[in-house]
Amino acid sequence: MNINRALSVAALALIIVSGNATAQVKRKPTPSPKNRPATTAAAIYSPTLLPVDKNVLIGKLPNGLTYYIRHNEQPQKRAELYLVNKAGSVLETDAQQGLAHFTEHMAFNGTRDFPKNALVDYLQKSGVKFGADLNAYTSFDETVYQLPLPTDSTAVFEKGFNILANWAGYVTFDPAEIDKERGVVLEEARLRGKNAQERLSLQTLPVILNNSRYASRLPVGKEDVIKAFTAETIKSFYADWYRPNLQAVIAVGDFDVKRVEELIKANFSGLKNPVAAKPRTEFNVAPTPGTVVKIATDKEFPYTLAQIIVKHPQSVTRTTDNYMQSVRISLFNFMLNQRLGELQQKAEPPFLYARTSYGPLIGKQDAFSSVVVANPDGLEKAVKTVVAETERARKFGFTLTELERAKQQALVGIQNAYYERNKTNSANYVREYQLNFLKGEAIPGIDFEYNFYVNNISKINLAEMNAMAGKFISDQNRVIIVEGAEKDKDKLPDEKAILSWIGAAGNNLTAYVDNVTSKPLMEKAPEGSKVVSETKDEAIGTTTMILGNGLKVILKPTEFKNDQILINGSAFGGTSLASDADYTSASFAGSVVGSSGISEFNQGQLDKMLAGKNVNVSPYISEITQGIRGSASPRDFETAMQLIYLYFTQPRKDAEIWKGTINQTKALLTNRTLDPLSVYQDTLSNVLSNNNFRGGATTVERLNTANLDKGYAFYKDRFADASNFTFVVVGSFTVNEIRPFMEAYLGALPSTNKKETFKNLKMYPAPGQITKTVYKGVDDKANVQMIYSGDYVFNEANNLQLDALEEVLNIKLVERLREQESGIYAPGIRANYVKNPQGRYTVTISFTCAAANVDKLIAATLDEIGKIKQTGAQPADIEKFVAEEARSTQVQMKQNISWAGYLAGVVQNDQDPDQILSHVKNLDQITVQSTKDAAIKYLNNNNLAKVILMPEKK
Repeated sequence: MNINRALSVAALALIIVSGNATAQVKRKPTPSPKNRPATTAAAIYSPTLLPVDKNVLIGKLPNGLTYYIRHNEQPQKRAELYLVNKAGSVLETDAQQGLAHFTEHMAFNGTRDFPKNALVDYLQKSGVKFGADLNAYTSFDETVYQLPLPTDSTAVFEKGFNILANWAGYVTFDPAEIDKERGVVLEEARLRGKNAQERLSLQTLPVILNNSRYASRLPVGKEDVIKAFTAETIKSFYADWYRPNLQAVIAVGDFDVKRVEELIKANFSGLKNPVAAKPRTEFNVAPTPGTVVKIATDKEFPYTLAQIIVKHPQSVTRTTDNYMQSVRISLFNFMLNQRLGELQQKAEPPFLYARTSYGPLIGKQDAFSSVVVANPDGLEKAVKTVVAETERARKFGFTLTELERAKQQALVGIQNAYYERNKTNSANYVREYQLNFLKGEAIPGIDFEYNFYVNNISKINLAEMNAMAGKFISDQNRVIIVEGAEKDKDKLPDEKAILSWIGAAGNNLTAYVDNVTSKPLMEKAPEGSKVVSETKDEAIGTTTMILGNGLKVILKPTEFKNDQILINGSAFGGTSLASDADYTSASFAGSVVGSSGISEFNQGQLDKMLAGKNVNVSPYISEITQGIRGSASPRDFETAMQLIYLYFTQPRKDAEIWKGTINQTKALLTNRTLDPLSVYQDTLSNVLSNNNFRGGATTVERLNTANLDKGYAFYKDRFADASNFTFVVVGSFTVNEIRPFMEAYLGALPSTNKKETFKNLKMYPAPGQITKTVYKGVDDKANVQMIYSGDYVFNEANNLQLDALEEVLNIKLVERLREQESGIYAPGIRANYVKNPQGRYTVTISFTCAAANVDKLIAATLDEIGKIKQTGAQPADIEKFVAEEARSTQVQMKQNISWAGYLAGVVQNDQDPDQILSHVKNLDQITVQSTKDAAIKYLNNNNLAKVILMPEKK
């Protein structure tokens, strides 16, 4: 269960910049006649209330409970059921701080119809996985429960509404269960907090939120309250605020709408509001006159950053005027951040990261926020640069080419949403309806929104856009935050200095010059080579082709998405073929060349050329492979093929991008050792790679040896021979439609028939028992990883047994370490197995806990493992795994991304692709005896590495 806790300044910035739902869009589309929506009067811009999407049924019960119901068939035979409560931490009394979130936990620990753990047990047996599927979150203003269910089981699906009703009004709050859960809630707080980010948040949030109710009611609550509250105190919160007139049920999925409405009425009509209901106060954050500056430091914070927040009253999109303004804001955000992105492509970037945007903030506020992470000793330059870009936009405005490009980008996004309107995931609709219930955000539907964009975005002019920076910028209701390492405290500016930086940032500015090109990516298509052989696999619907240059293509046309084609091409080799001396140069080759543009076009020019196209292609070089990943709309598939061709044949060598990447990597290393998790990760990496330097973090010394010429030469060598590449293409196409593009572009790739493969560098844990303990960190927070490893025979039967063992371990360790010991929030169990570069497996068990509990919890983990070795898994746990695996497989069989990953894996592991069809049937191979055998084989304590992070000794 996630606490949507108060965040650090940097995290708040991410909320701000991602807050606008209409933010990503591209070129004015030209849909085919069959796809072109009719233009209606509602689509023509006028300042009226936005309509309500006719495809959602909205109702209200006599007790005040609101419901949203929508039939949607993506994914098929599935539904998303949500309970949304307008009750969060902001409503807590002093004695209840943390109990909004604790209430959420107790909903899974006993209700009227599901005592103790019966609810989770029932759902797991129905194929719903706790944590991954079944979950909830608590924020300042709301608590939301999510319940994804299959609809092909009427009993399970209809029981879901009973479960929601139990959460809404019938949580029992058994005192014994409360006491057991106290430790779990405190461990969740330890897992997500007890770090520099949390400590800095406690310093800065009262300033950002002006000491409002929000600043004193963080969802995580107070440790002393959580440890000592009585059952009556939490029952009082529940009785006051979990009431139908503050609740909504959202149901979206593959079901009969009328039947769902009947189920909601039957299950929720009996809920009653309190006789003397407390008023649901709407809290806000009072504006601050002038500017408030806060400088905060922490011993373990590895960066120096600044954030400038200009707060504005919250805007809710209800009318066409509001909607039009939200489009302008999205264009403004896009254009300003494009300029910042160009600055990051310099040889000596003025910052490590920067983002400026207008969007929602906590406490019924919007904000224009700029956040910048500085290079070491470069805060002044970073702050002045970011502020200068906003000032440049305010003084000189944007260019017409920038605006047109932003409009193209905007229209591509809305066009993609429109084309996928009958393939949109149910969870997307749930999010919209949540915002409608919680904030009153309009839900006009994609048909209206698409028409609105197409008919109105051209009306947005430069004068309007150029006025926006002036509207957003102010020295009133402004907060400036500076955060840094405690050791650098003397280097940080005081209030006077940072205000002077901001005041001087606009001096001596000149207008922005938009460096664009009208040249095409390619003047003409290459001659290519024809398909020389073609085979079909009717069982899974694939076609395999061999082109004249030896390159293989596996095609799987699907109807899962209307506007998506996924591309993945790879071959063996990778950085394993680089010498130790050249490894560092080689390790940067893929990412640097992939960020350097292509042919004669630098990255900035390339990005601008691709505006208006729904296409993304990037090369990569991993340890044992090199390849190309990409995606495109069908209409932009040829562009994707051109990019692939050029990344093979005309990669761009950009000294500025290389130098900038090396410099930024060095900057990130400067204070890395302040962060306990980074130090811990270095030790963990050394154990996992048997101390091979390639598996660990890079160093400044190694970076000083990195060489662009060597990196570029390595890249070109890795992509010099296409004959050993296999491309997997999955999505919305027919074989005949895309055959000419593959023959022209993939068929023209160079071929030398070298038949290269990887080298086995034996980067895996050494055999035997290993214990490494790192002492780093000021808080009482320990991290534990227990890693079993060894040689492995990679095949479907063994893989299935390891997958089952992973889930059985997860179930048992949740029961033991969380529910019984109350010592952790959630264990992380990961069974990993590979065929290449040699057959190896690892089973990793990880958890976070109090330092004093490390030995006890490791012993408890080994005890549970011993039980499985002795008696095998419980039949009920096997039943849960089988149900979960069958359900997830059914969903994945209807997803492009799952098929793309599966087919690429089949190629690399030389497997029979048809085996996926028998996967669910093969689940009957999981038995009590097979889990016992697997545990004995793979959980051998003689090959166990324990890597532990403990707080510093005092």
